[in-house]
Amino acid sequence: MLLTTKFLRPTSDPRAVRRERLYGLLQPGAPKRLNLVVAPAGFGKTTLASQWCAQLGSSTAWLSLDEHDNEPRRFWQYMTGAFEHSGLAGMDTCRQQLSHCSLQELEGPITALINALSSDGANWSLVLDDFHFIRNPEIQRQLAYFVDYLPPGVTLTLTSRTEASLPLARWRVRRWIEDVHPALLAFSEDECRRFFRETMEMEVSEHDIRHILQKTEGWVAAMQLSALTGATDASGSPTASAISVDVDERSINDYVLTEVLEQQPQAIRDFLTSTACCPRLCASLCDRVRDTSNSQTMLEQLLRQNLFLIPLDTRNHWFRYHDLFRDALLKRAWARDPESARLHWQRAVQWLMTHDHVQEGIAQIVRQQDWTWLAQVLAEHGNNLIHGGYHLPVLQWLDALPVATVDDSPQLQMLRIWSLFFANRVDVLEPLLSDLEDMLDRRVADSHPDAEGALGLQSEISLIRSYLARTRSDEKSASDLTQQVLRDIDHTRIPLKSVTYYGVGLDYYGKGDLASAQEALRSAVRYGELERKPSTVLSSGGLLAWIQYNRGDIDEALETCTSVRRWVDQHYSDPSQPRLISCWQNSALTEIYRERNEPELAASHLAPLLDHVTNGTEPGQHVIIQYVRGHLAFSEGRHEDAISALEDAVSVARRRRDHIVFEPPACSALLSRCYLASGHPEQAMQWVDSVKGEAFSNPLNFEQNQISTARVLVASHRADEAIALLTPMRAGAERDQHFRHLVEILTVHAEALYCANRTEEADEILTLAVKKGAEAGFMRIFAEESAAIRQRLLDLPALHAPSSWNGRVLDMLRNLDPVAPERAEVAEQRPHVKPPESGNDALAEPLSQRELEVLELINQGLANKEIATRMTVAPATVKAHIRNLYGKLGVSRRTEALARARELGLLD
Repeated sequence: MLLTTKFLRPTSDPRAVRRERLYGLLQPGAPKRLNLVVAPAGFGKTTLASQWCAQLGSSTAWLSLDEHDNEPRRFWQYMTGAFEHSGLAGMDTCRQQLSHCSLQELEGPITALINALSSDGANWSLVLDDFHFIRNPEIQRQLAYFVDYLPPGVTLTLTSRTEASLPLARWRVRRWIEDVHPALLAFSEDECRRFFRETMEMEVSEHDIRHILQKTEGWVAAMQLSALTGATDASGSPTASAISVDVDERSINDYVLTEVLEQQPQAIRDFLTSTACCPRLCASLCDRVRDTSNSQTMLEQLLRQNLFLIPLDTRNHWFRYHDLFRDALLKRAWARDPESARLHWQRAVQWLMTHDHVQEGIAQIVRQQDWTWLAQVLAEHGNNLIHGGYHLPVLQWLDALPVATVDDSPQLQMLRIWSLFFANRVDVLEPLLSDLEDMLDRRVADSHPDAEGALGLQSEISLIRSYLARTRSDEKSASDLTQQVLRDIDHTRIPLKSVTYYGVGLDYYGKGDLASAQEALRSAVRYGELERKPSTVLSSGGLLAWIQYNRGDIDEALETCTSVRRWVDQHYSDPSQPRLISCWQNSALTEIYRERNEPELAASHLAPLLDHVTNGTEPGQHVIIQYVRGHLAFSEGRHEDAISALEDAVSVARRRRDHIVFEPPACSALLSRCYLASGHPEQAMQWVDSVKGEAFSNPLNFEQNQISTARVLVASHRADEAIALLTPMRAGAERDQHFRHLVEILTVHAEALYCANRTEEADEILTLAVKKGAEAGFMRIFAEESAAIRQRLLDLPALHAPSSWNGRVLDMLRNLDPVAPERAEVAEQRPHVKPPESGNDALAEPLSQRELEVLELINQGLANKEIATRMTVAPATVKAHIRNLYGKLGVSRRTEALARARELGLLD
């Protein structure tokens, strides 16, 4: 149950100063999406937001956050509750999804909330008060997704003591943010007057008002610093003239140095000047810089004194100085004792580098223009930064170095090549690789001291060349180069195994050897985690999931995506940066959820990829994104959208083939289905004529083309030709375990047989297609077929057997078929044989002893690999047992199998 008082907007003190000039800043208006009101405690953030809402004409929602809301599900339940409490309709679906979905699937209900706001069409404003309590990186990422896809007319306002860990820089570039910072919250002369006389009920003369305003420039919090100066009047009370703080950049130095710093004890002065070199502050960092052990106590003392120290969390762990305050301290430190200032700065950078804050450390090195140190740091950390998705910053840092420094360093040249490769600037790589090879040959010939390192770089060059060979469709050279790297890799000091195995996986995938591709990609994921290469882990895991999906292992594909995402988020979580994503992984998730008939979840994983299509991305990724985008649109019946996306994919695949390192999905095959579904059979037949004799290196694409050709032949009343085309394909798909294609082949084969009036044979084939689809968990694959085959499916006895999967598929088909309710009513009137209620013998085909053993181990919660270890069999054998027992129980999921087994009394 939600606490409704959290949705009530606080009533402001009637004596509080009204801030009409700030209300205008907070007003909604395109393209703004976010008001960011950030200031320390006591700046009037909540009062300002409450007053603004009171005079706002549009629909408003309010949510007061606290430390208990720092949990994803609870946070989004309260977000939904805030809108629902304020009258937003359509929250039932969102609320139900939040109650039942897993934490990994929260993007579904978030998408539902966005859709509800879009459907409502009204201008909405939501205030999240005290957002500094929300420090969970997962919530930060989810809120970034929410803001990225807000419909027009919806404005979010955050009030916080700390700057939110959101992609603010990106949003500011897009003019989505209105920042209300302490300088804007500073009082005008009239507000200052009203503050003292009405709110504080103090008798202050006009002269003193102007004097205070001149000294503080309207910064109300500065009045609290009067105690820092120690100036009092004759009675021992602080005087107004003692309040002399200036927040303007032109005068802050004088204030800090004369009115604040000089008034502090020597220990405080030393702490401030020695730690000013730190971009952020924590006790461990300050202890290292100062070579002491009391920094936490000092930081807490500064916080209590409100001495320009801004907390970055609510645990008093991380802080930063006010930027102007820090600048003033830095100038004082370097002016008074440059040697000590440099020592403190070096210690700060060293601490950052050794505590995984490499980018922050590099930024400090660049700021000081220490090019020698920058070259050393890039040589040590550049490879991991590039494979972590930071290839563009590495390019910028390399460009900042003197040209001679890079030209004299093979390692830095290799970093430039990798950065350009990941930036998809492959056209400039060949001359750079040749120049680097010439340099390495000279160093080896001259017995250069770094000759051993030169041999290691040769492996990197071979790896790059293998990827370039793939862009030229030169599979043999690509394979030979990759295998050479694998042979040499254990003799080098450079961590290349993950990237190399990813290349091996691409090679096997291109050849259609999916089993070998899976093995190589699992190795790529494992080595990527050891080498700490998140980008490679995501790409390898995503391609692995894509293959598992096509082989019919939907649950395993989903688990692969989940485990890989979890590892990346645990080790590379930075909510202030755009979330690191993989085209392969998000595309695989889009396909998985589309196939499971969960289009909102599918769309939530597709959405982050669409910006890459708009803003430009590697052509292979462009094709994949447009393919899954078109497939989702096709599944949802948006045929024109599907055709637009797929025609673009086909065009890019044709024009940019030399820049794609793998054979992309058969987009044109899906496009032909769209032509058929949208009533353009002539275009579909033109497509058939255009692809005759076309060669494919990837058997999956060949099969897809053949299946689509058969569909067009059936639609053109050429069933016999379609049957002749499909018959030999069935054996190949079964042999190669292309189970998704196998289901399609069987279904289209059945439709061709129906057209040829071979009904009995067609029923058998369609029943087998349903059985294979249930084993794999496929659903939407049947809804995408022609209306004729959907009607056959609705009458198919096998689909009316007791099974939750059967029920969901029937519901899905009935929702597509306008006469389905009548057919369902007729079906209900048919006599049914009551299934046996209990016992293994009650099953049409009883479970074997080994299958019963597997069932018991599933009941214990063991994963497939653990079951294989317990039974001392291969994982593939376990999968076979599971498929068999699923078929015998008439289920498609572990949970369904356990529920059915308990109904039969097979489990306690």
